[in-house]
Amino acid sequence: MTLRTETDPATGVAVVTLDRPHRHNAVDARTARELAETWRAFRRDDGVRAIVLTGAGERAFCTGIDRATDVPQPDSPFSMDDPLLSIGPKANDLWKPVIAAVRGMACGGAFYLLGEAEFVIADETATFFDPHTTYGMVSAYESVHLAQRMAPGDVARLALLGSAERMSARRAHETGLVSEVTPPGGALAAALRCARTIAGHPTAAVQGTVRAVWAATEAARAHAFAQAPHLIALGNAPPAEQAELFAARAPGGHRVR
Repeated sequence: MTLRTETDPATGVAVVTLDRPHRHNAVDARTARELAETWRAFRRDDGVRAIVLTGAGERAFCTGIDRATDVPQPDSPFSMDDPLLSIGPKANDLWKPVIAAVRGMACGGAFYLLGEAEFVIADETATFFDPHTTYGMVSAYESVHLAQRMAPGDVARLALLGSAERMSARRAHETGLVSEVTPPGGALAAALRCARTIAGHPTAAVQGTVRAVWAATEAARAHAFAQAPHLIALGNAPPAEQAELFAARAPGGHRVR
């Protein structure tokens, strides 16, 4: 298993942990499948009333798709397969509240998960960045998710500067991406405190509120998502060129306080 799931029957809170620390919790095909299966299983589990999503280890919450994952594409220019589109709770019709607890790096495809959480709590070690443009790829779905929480200028800076940018937890809090910043190692405990409180409220009221908040942005998100495959097809460099850019990547980046 690439995920760990623990449920506390006394509180109704489940913790889902991306458990690939040796790969910075990057999502491979198996992880993507397990995430979708986990969210859908929670739909039918009345004992789970709130969920915390986190990553194993200290270095990363998630670094997006695993670069070793082969994603064959259809021959048609009108079709595109994105293995991350189904990894989030909302994509799997789950309307129970999900709180993300971030420690270390969260980048690229991690925003598919953060974008479908109700809110994000990060500790002071967290950094957020989107390396797509650096490696010749369009930041499409990631930028759409970010634009639901941050001002367009902040999204543009993060996406366009690519791997040269590192947004700190404090700056992410200022932009609205993060709701709370904790001392190092404290994000999971803070997320659990929130989840336990929420799980103690009447279930129908909580899930209805989750659905209402999502309804405020889902029309714009759906419209933007409809354009994403075409933008990616037009703007992405060929895979060989992407691999060359990735191999030549420079370590580090510009950290924004």
